[in-house]
Parts: sequence; C-alpha cells; structure tokens
Amino acid sequence: MPASAAKRLLDQQRAAKRLLDHYERNARVLPWRSAPGELPPDPYSVWLSEVMLQQTTVKAVAPRFERFMARWPTIGALAAASDEDVLGEWAGLGYYARARNLIACAREVTRRGAFPNSEAGLRELPGIGPYTAAAIAAIAFGRDSCAIDTNVERIVARLNGITDKKAIRTAAEAMLPAGKAGDLAQAMMDLGSAICRPKGPDCPACPLNEECAAFALGRPEDFPARKVRAERPHRHGLAYWHERDGALFLVRRPDTGLLGGMAALPGSDWRDCEAPASVLATIRHGFTHFTLDLHVLESTRPPPNQGWWQPLEKIGEAGLPTLYKTAVKQVLCARAGNSPDHSRATLESRPSPP
Repeated sequence: MPASAAKRLLDQQRAAKRLLDHYERNARVLPWRSAPGELPPDPYSVWLSEVMLQQTTVKAVAPRFERFMARWPTIGALAAASDEDVLGEWAGLGYYARARNLIACAREVTRRGAFPNSEAGLRELPGIGPYTAAAIAAIAFGRDSCAIDTNVERIVARLNGITDKKAIRTAAEAMLPAGKAGDLAQAMMDLGSAICRPKGPDCPACPLNEECAAFALGRPEDFPARKVRAERPHRHGLAYWHERDGALFLVRRPDTGLLGGMAALPGSDWRDCEAPASVLATIRHGFTHFTLDLHVLESTRPPPNQGWWQPLEKIGEAGLPTLYKTAVKQVLCARAGNSPDHSRATLESRPSPP
C-alpha cells in the first residue's frame, strides 16, 4: 500500500475511534437501540425502526415504534395481522409504500423462519435497500457492513473535504472498525442529527473537528455537493363528502400507487387542471414529485359501491393518512364555525424508498 494511502486509512481509523469514544459517552437512548457495549438488539426491532426512520424523524418515529411493538411484539404477530390494521396503524407516518413493504417483508421472513444475517440475504427481502440491509447486518448481526445514508455521506464528505460519491464510500469503508460497524453506524446517526446537521452544523461541539477538512476550510455546508431540485408540477384532485346519520363514507385506495391501500374519501384522479369554483375545503399537500390541492366537495350523488360508513365520532380510528385526516378536520372545523388557516400538510420532498 502506498504511503499516502496508508496515511489516509490511518486517519479514517483514528476518526472512527474518536467518534466511537464520543458515542459511548453520549449515545441517545432509543427504544430500538442497545447501549454501547451491550448485546445487539433483536433483528425485528432493528428492521422495524430502520423502515420507520426512512424519510421520518426520530422524534416522530419513537412513539409510533413503541405502539407497533406493543401491538405486534414479534415479526410473526405482524405477519399475521391484516393489511388494513397495519396500514391503519401506519397512518400519519407518510411514504405508505413502506407500510406495504413492511407487511410483505414480515410475511416473507416468517415464511423463512428468521431474518437472513447477511447484507446480501437481507437485500432479497421486500422493501430492504442497500442502506437498510447494511444497517441491519451491522447493528443486529455484528457484520462489518458499511451503512451509508445521508448522515454518513454528509459527515464523511465534510471530514475529508470531498464531494465525489465513490470517494465518499471508499472513505466510509476505511473508517469501519472490525466488530463495531453497528456502533459506528449509530454514532454517525447521532452525530448527523445533533451536531453535523445539514444546515447550521455545531462544529465547535463536534468530536471530529480537529480532523475535519470542511471545518478547516470554514465552509462545512458546502459538503457534500448540493443537489439541484427540479420544480414540481402542481395538480388538483376532488374528494367527495358523503355524510349520513353522523357517519362519513370512506373508501380504500387501490393497493398500488400513492397512499396505496389507505382509507380515503372517494374522489377523482389527481391531474393538472383548474380548481373547482365552490368547495367545502382545500388542502395543499406536497408529494415527492408534485404538489397537490385536494378540493373537498359536498356530494349530491350516491356513494360508490365499495366502501364503508365511518361514524364521525370514531373518525380517528379509520386510519386516514395525513392528507385525508386534514381534509376531514378542515370541513368539521368550518361547520363548527371555526376558521383554521389554509392547511398545508406538507411532507418532506425526498424520494420514497422502492
């Protein structure tokens, strides 16, 4: 190995040790995590938390994770649950393809009898991509797998002052400490969340600031290279309000596509068209590839053949996703004489996992 390459490897390993030391003293206490030095957590809890954390914050996930675990404490219990129950419990977490993959993955693991314990084996399961497979392999099974998400990419890019993705992966792999890849992955998550943030990083508090090239340059926010976001088209959709005897008519959306399998108000496709003239409420919602104005209209026609009447007093038990939950709330508030602000139940505009 050339001397320059050997020095870079040594620098990465020193940085990893410094970060692990910091993690041992400052690790967050999370319901799916084992403390540094303890036995690895159950693969089921690691997998469930990793799926929930895709595109969602720790603060939002923690209470929902505990609810899931209380309701379905084993993967076998989750596999035996109905699709409707799981999708209803998922309501509000967003990116609903994750919930459909969660169901499929639970049933496949139960069919196999256990989680695969390798990164390659985990990749064969529904909804598990490269990062999730590496994270589960490292955290639950002690494999020396390199889990690279946006936190890791940002930390490694700043530490080394690099923007090329291939170079970032090479540097991240060089940091892996034998037998402690799981701790390093979680240390990266904590550092990226609390200190090495995308904007306004707290560099003076960072345990890696002495080695950090971006900090030395005085411009940490320039690393990694910023992505140019394409402008999203805007669409309109109609949702019909059918009410009878204190109950609201709901349907289940098709299994495929956005909000697949979720409870919803019946309505039209979401298209590039103009807003209707008279509505009960309009809800603006941001999806990954477009923004939407959902217009709620009082229906004068019979409801569709497929669906059910949900008592309004139990509307919170219907498992409505945020878009439709907000629509119902807007209409009910307007009827009660309240004037809520125009709703903008906007999700983060980042790509959903496959």
